[in-house]
Amino acid sequence: MTNPAIAATNPLKELLENGQSVWLDYIRRSLITSGELQRLIDEDGLRGVTSNPSIFEKAIAGSTDYRDLLDEPAARDLDAKALYEKIAVRDIQDAAGILRPVYDSSERRDGYVSMEVSPLLAHDTDGTLKEARRLWKTVGRENVMIKVPGTPEGVPAVSELISEGINVNVTLLFSTEVYDDVAEAYILGLEEWVASGGDAGRIASVASFFVSRIDTAIENLINAKIKASTSAAEQNMLRSLLGKVAIANAKLAYQHYGEIYADRRWKRLASKGAQPQRLLWASTSTKNPTYRDVLYVEELIGRDTVNTIPPATFNAFRDHGRVRASLSEDLQAANATMERLAQAGISMKEVTGELVTEGVKQFADAFVLLLKATDHRVGSQDSVKINRQTYKLGKELDLAVQACLEDWRKNDKVRRLWQHDASLWSGSDEAQWMGWLDITDDQLSHIDHLKLLAADVKAAGFKHALLLGMGGSSLCPEVLGMTFGKIPPYPELHVLDSTDPAQIRTIEKRIDVANTLFIVSSKSGSTLEPNIYKQYFFERVKQAVGEKEAGERFIAITDPGSKMQKVAEQDKFRHIFFGVPSIGGRYSALSDFGMAPAAIMGLDVARFLNVTHEMVQACGSSVPVEENPGVVLGSILGVLGNARRDKVTLITSPGTSDLGAWLEQLLAESTGKQGKGLIPVDRESLGAPDVYGSDRIFVYARLDAAPDQSQDRAVDALEMAGQPVVRIAVNQAYHLGEEFFRWEIATAVAGSILGINPFNQPDVEASKIATRSLTEEYERNGRLPDEAPFFQDGGIKLFADEKNFGALKQGAADSSLAGYLTAHLKRLGAGDYFAILAYVEMNEAHEKSLQAIRHQVRDTKRVATCLGFGPRFLHSTGQAYKGGPNTGVFLQITCDNAADLPVPGQKYTFGTVKAAQARGDMHVLVERGRRALRVHLGPDVDADLEQVLAAVQRATRS
Repeated sequence: MTNPAIAATNPLKELLENGQSVWLDYIRRSLITSGELQRLIDEDGLRGVTSNPSIFEKAIAGSTDYRDLLDEPAARDLDAKALYEKIAVRDIQDAAGILRPVYDSSERRDGYVSMEVSPLLAHDTDGTLKEARRLWKTVGRENVMIKVPGTPEGVPAVSELISEGINVNVTLLFSTEVYDDVAEAYILGLEEWVASGGDAGRIASVASFFVSRIDTAIENLINAKIKASTSAAEQNMLRSLLGKVAIANAKLAYQHYGEIYADRRWKRLASKGAQPQRLLWASTSTKNPTYRDVLYVEELIGRDTVNTIPPATFNAFRDHGRVRASLSEDLQAANATMERLAQAGISMKEVTGELVTEGVKQFADAFVLLLKATDHRVGSQDSVKINRQTYKLGKELDLAVQACLEDWRKNDKVRRLWQHDASLWSGSDEAQWMGWLDITDDQLSHIDHLKLLAADVKAAGFKHALLLGMGGSSLCPEVLGMTFGKIPPYPELHVLDSTDPAQIRTIEKRIDVANTLFIVSSKSGSTLEPNIYKQYFFERVKQAVGEKEAGERFIAITDPGSKMQKVAEQDKFRHIFFGVPSIGGRYSALSDFGMAPAAIMGLDVARFLNVTHEMVQACGSSVPVEENPGVVLGSILGVLGNARRDKVTLITSPGTSDLGAWLEQLLAESTGKQGKGLIPVDRESLGAPDVYGSDRIFVYARLDAAPDQSQDRAVDALEMAGQPVVRIAVNQAYHLGEEFFRWEIATAVAGSILGINPFNQPDVEASKIATRSLTEEYERNGRLPDEAPFFQDGGIKLFADEKNFGALKQGAADSSLAGYLTAHLKRLGAGDYFAILAYVEMNEAHEKSLQAIRHQVRDTKRVATCLGFGPRFLHSTGQAYKGGPNTGVFLQITCDNAADLPVPGQKYTFGTVKAAQARGDMHVLVERGRRALRVHLGPDVDADLEQVLAAVQRATRS
């Protein structure tokens, strides 16, 4: 992708050269006060701004933009609606002031700001008229448009308002028939205005067609028909309509526009200086990840039109938009599309009618939320709804962080981040991986697909749901499943992310295979583990319910065009959900990789995303850096990481304890490379201050709804002892999404400060290659390469490469298990960390023994400790262990399998795969020059772990 800072041409400005005006579908106080609105006008040719209740609600609820008005004593005497209007009117007036030069230079054609009447009045003509007149008078700016919905009750109001000299933006248009009525209302009102002596050239209006919502509604209907059809020809015909109807509908509307404004009746008005009511394309972000992200800009370019574009699409089009006169192209094909739609039995009239009903409801619901948010915010700054963040670092570190924030402010780095400027990092491919910045807005605009999924699963009565995935595909669902538990009557969510045969057997025993929905989750579709999980459980389901019904118990979540999509289509999965290609796995929590499983387990996904979007607003590009929670956290992490406080110790309340597992992956896989990085420390119990070194930073994510007082006291003690502490107050479990987004921003910022690319994972790929080589050898030869231990005692064996063995032999007092462990642990020094890489079943007994080992080392060696279960950590912390700073001392633990499991269709077993993964892991660690020792246990893992623990206790006492 092209860096917008160095682009020779700006596609946004090219639109204006082609007769189309670009307006921004976004407004908030800091956009105005930061100077960003003026920059968009100057640099990108922005010609106008539109607003809606949802935008204002997120800005009011999740930011400090409106602190001055909300904290005024007078605010307590105003009801929520009056206070909102006070806030909104000021923003509209100030934005109109900034856009006034555009209004003047364009001779009143552009430079407008839109403000809508209450959506609660959508079916009340008289109420709409009264409110519109009042708002027009209150705002008192010529370059304002009052938004009125194109409902049967709204259209008469449009005519009346135009006749009174009030500019109108007619919203929620979907059908050409209604558009014709709106155009007639505009012309009739204009005729009355001119007849009364009004200046025809002073009136402006736009007719706002909502575009992408049409394709979303049509896709749901088409996909249902494809699923029900047994005819390949019919299925192909239906597929040919996907992504085509909204654009075809817009082209036909544009054709109507040309006919209406070529009529003699209009020419009489035009001769008096009247402006045509331009078509405005709204809802132009792309909701379907299989489509180009600027589809609804590129395909809707025509003279005398407006496209109101949300920020993400605005930035994307600046970066890689292509300009041509697309609206006038191939009208014959557009007509053919609409004819095929009718032949398919889909009524455009019914679809658009339902969309109007849904649109009115969505805007009304958003308006109610807006009033609630406004009412909630009256009073002190502490009433900000987003999870509050505070920190205490010590004077020297605090000064360094403040200097960093000043650098981000001075060099406009937050705006550059939101504009996908790869020069913030390594200048390579970072711009291609920024889709996560805008995913909550996309999901909320396209929420029906998740609601329909939840309804389908509920109606089917599944008892269990089992997600089959690794890393970024599994960790967010795991966090949500463990945090919220079972939500009746929805299925209980389980997660499988291990090739350990015992782990697979345990999971299988917990579910009723015949009554389970299996979620095969893989971004690339080629990741080994999800594919063999699918093979295994598909066979189990076929045995339980028969081959014909098996596919109905599976859904896939994958990127468009992946191998997994083809498998899902071939096996007739119940559903296929798509990830966004511009979002990497670990940043995908708020995409369908996280939200589809959330919907399946019964989470109120709309509520979850709405709360999350408040954090998105709080981290926006126009927010002052010192008030931007993601940027502040990222600056702290990056600055302290560079100061060798790179052990990010995560403390989470019991009710949200699994959040740390998600954070581990995000931090380690994003920052641990090129010999740099942050080492996340999760599930290490809190100790006395004297067991910690000077390489730590502590982050306490406290669940305010259910805090742990012992954690509170321990964190207080750490802070008193001078350790740097960041505190995040998570209001309740539904606010976890805020943390997903805060930490994604923070990780991107920290990556910039550390000087690495936070979106690649080169050393994870190295482990995959090593594993693939070993499994391929097994397929050829029926065995893995031989290996010989350098020590054996009963079922316990020790393995190491030549270099590590030499160091152990030299440092060991005797050739015993404790002797070699003593030598291994003596290699730990100040600033190092100890990591246990355990390729055993993740269960309570093993966890207890392994935790005892790590804490014994922590308390005696005063070093940070990590514990990961293999192979899941390979897709998480494994990146930092291999590519990050060479400060780790690793103890890999493998075991014999008491009972193995076959992988259907393969020679190798799950046990073989696990063994290959462990060997591949060790191979790359050694290749990277890491200090590593492998302890192999016999089939009695519990007993052998106790022996290892006893040996570690002896080793740390010597």
